[in-house]
Amino acid sequence: MGFSGLLERVYHFIDSFLNYLLTTCHLSANGQYGWKSLDRKTGKLMREQQPLTKKMKLLFLFNPLTDWIDTTHLMRLWIHNKSIRKGEEEATPASHNQIKTFVETYGINMEDFEPSDIEKYKTFEDFFIRAHRPGSRPIHDLDDPTGAVVVADSRVVTYTSVAETKKLWIKGTDFTITNLVMDTQLGARFADAAVASFRLSPQDYHRYHSPVTGTVKAFRSIPGDYYQVDPVALQSRVNILTSNARSYIVIDTDHSGDVLFVAIGATDVGTVRINEKFQKQGSKIKKGDEIGYFQFGGSSIIVAFQKGAIKFDQDLLDLSKQKIQVSVEVGMSLGKANPLNKKVS
Repeated sequence: MGFSGLLERVYHFIDSFLNYLLTTCHLSANGQYGWKSLDRKTGKLMREQQPLTKKMKLLFLFNPLTDWIDTTHLMRLWIHNKSIRKGEEEATPASHNQIKTFVETYGINMEDFEPSDIEKYKTFEDFFIRAHRPGSRPIHDLDDPTGAVVVADSRVVTYTSVAETKKLWIKGTDFTITNLVMDTQLGARFADAAVASFRLSPQDYHRYHSPVTGTVKAFRSIPGDYYQVDPVALQSRVNILTSNARSYIVIDTDHSGDVLFVAIGATDVGTVRINEKFQKQGSKIKKGDEIGYFQFGGSSIIVAFQKGAIKFDQDLLDLSKQKIQVSVEVGMSLGKANPLNKKVS
């Protein structure tokens, strides 16, 4: 057995030990152990519902010691392979039996989805990419092209610049827009962009929608790993978002300049899909249109606006400065185009 195999066995042992320890201690399996979030609809501040086993593993995997170990890329390979296996399992008929417990554990309101009957989903993967019932997520000011909207049922933070984003939220040493899109020319256009960072948990609806109205200018899919996108992971020095598999489109708008939409896979997400229509340059897109979807797992979306092109809603900005996520739904207001109504070059 080589060093790589030995280290993988160590990770597997720790993973199994934490599961055993927490089960033996009879701790709540799915309590509010996650990051602080404010529910935008109710105004209630709470911690995200998250399995304690996951929280413990995150604290173990993303700390200075493990950051040092990760320079070997062995942890990356281990998580990547585990994610692929998990995704394959969720596509089997046997996985259907997980749906009822999952819905009950996380209190998912199936009336928001179509079909609402969980027996209509043949596999957990089918359930995971369930569609919203028409009308369950109204789009804020649909006919106002100057407004931008929330792209996913998720938790969001917003920052006025990449520098502020790195200071407060995304601590990976390698995070820049250029590294995110792997294109120096495109990256330069978003060098000091305003950034909205959306994070989806496994219990969330996992289709994503356009924040703006415009025309698709570019599409690209980039292979990569499947790191966790939990705030604990994002605030480590591991380069999460610029390492994970991701796909992006660039949308040309009349009021907000170019808008970059990046869908980023994470643990247990085997595929990041952009609908075929929006892979084609010149395709028209309206805010609220479904861009694509993630397969099973947590995931993340970055929406970047060119400098000076957007004014995010004040409640989002204020809470983000306190490192508090806001729990939002597709179609809620995200912000407004620059009041000067100048297209950013």
